Amino acid sequence: MRPSAVLESALYVSDLDEAERFYGAVLGLERLQRVEGRHVFFRCGASVVLLFDPDATSEPPAPDARLPVPPHGARGPGHLCFAATADEIVRWKAHLEAHGIAIEAEFEWPKGGRSIYFRDPFGNSLEFAEPRIWGLD
Repeated sequence: MRPSAVLESALYVSDLDEAERFYGAVLGLERLQRVEGRHVFFRCGASVVLLFDPDATSEPPAPDARLPVPPHGARGPGHLCFAATADEIVRWKAHLEAHGIAIEAEFEWPKGGRSIYFRDPFGNSLEFAEPRIWGLD
């Protein structure tokens, strides 16, 4: 048995309004769901980006909770990488800079493929990279 794909990835944020603005308006992701004070979820291709307030998700669910998701949460910067072609990375770099978002690092990987790194408003490290950096052409 082996998983076939990552369905969802989670990052933790301290301000859901700012998270929704950044991931929706700047990155252009489609909002799927929001629960005030707890989370905002976005579609990203065939997967989902989950943005949680760790103060809300670190608490155990109520005994009568309809969806008894176990507690979870992280503190400090996480990382998420979005797939992009070489041409898209050039356009993403210009788009991010036009929004005042600094490119923290940019380079070609030794086996081929380019990446750019930047931060979301919460310090999470985000990346656009060509899938070939992992041999996933």
